[in-house]
Amino acid sequence: MSTVSSRAEAVRAVPLSRRSAMILAVASLGGLMMLVWPLLVRVQPETRVDPPFLFLALLPVVIAVVLAELSEGGLDTRVLAVLGVLSAVIAILRAVSAGTGGVELVFFMLVLAGRAFGPGFGFVLGVTSLFASALLTAGVGPWLPFQMLVSAWVGMGAGLLPRRVTGRAEIAMLAAYGVVAAYAYGLLTNLSGWPFLLGISVPGHDQTSISFDPAAPLVDNLQAFLAYTLITSTTSFDTGRAVTNAIAIVVLGPAVLATLRRAARRATVIGTTDVTA
Repeated sequence: MSTVSSRAEAVRAVPLSRRSAMILAVASLGGLMMLVWPLLVRVQPETRVDPPFLFLALLPVVIAVVLAELSEGGLDTRVLAVLGVLSAVIAILRAVSAGTGGVELVFFMLVLAGRAFGPGFGFVLGVTSLFASALLTAGVGPWLPFQMLVSAWVGMGAGLLPRRVTGRAEIAMLAAYGVVAAYAYGLLTNLSGWPFLLGISVPGHDQTSISFDPAAPLVDNLQAFLAYTLITSTTSFDTGRAVTNAIAIVVLGPAVLATLRRAARRATVIGTTDVTA
């Protein structure tokens, strides 16, 4: 019985070989660097700093490369159907909830799907669902690639959580992860827009105390950014999103997770998956 159960838990709707995992890790590291560049750059006070608009062009390419690699092993039509349905459901949930006061029903479904179908599926679903919801809610803009990447990390992270945790402990773990993911999503997406929204400090021109200063040390810019994100979203939208995630996972999680796992068991993966240690 335990052998069958462990094999069922090891099923991945999207194949994740060692090469795929390596490409995913490298792409994620590159995406993280594109997000945290304001904290890494340091120039002389009189030097002009232009926002790295090249990142906006490169990030979609990075995401496309990862998606192509993850689908290299082949996807069963039922997996694609489930992916399409869940992407549509999440897009509709985002349109309905609209993030009012931080009440956003997107991530609880993403977390549960990543848990049921595995990290590869969670990554792909994070990308496709945010893209579909952006089209549905007219949310397409330079921020979208960063939102897609961070959402992909949320789905992938749920699939990487310990598999041995079951029952109520599993729901508690997923709820706690939903809270952490909500704050992490807000933090990272704020970082991508911080220099653009408040402007870059220029000598001789007035700027706010929480503006990005390319001549300032890392610690100063980090303090300015933390103050910015605390004021703009941590205590409002991010907290609302975290509470929504926790409540939705606790209340709806057991039933939704059971349904998704039944779908996962019926999904067939074409090709091989490297599950060796």
